[in-house]
Amino acid sequence: MNRVSRQTAAFSKVSVKSQTVIPREVREKLKLKPGDTLRYRVTDDGILLDKANEAVDDPFAAFSEWTSEADEKAYDGL
Repeated sequence: MNRVSRQTAAFSKVSVKSQTVIPREVREKLKLKPGDTLRYRVTDDGILLDKANEAVDDPFAAFSEWTSEADEKAYDGL
């Protein structure tokens, strides 16, 4: 028998200053600590959120001129 897997959901509100509290379940799953950096990736299916490893995740972070959508697609697989 096939079972439908049910994903859990966590919610938070955005304040007038565009701030939000990361739900405890998400903090625990991502093993977040104060000072950690989050990465938001916009996809056709939605937004992916994960804990960024700044030294590894974005080798071009110092080069702000490479921030267009075309550049993101070109360098996505590196």
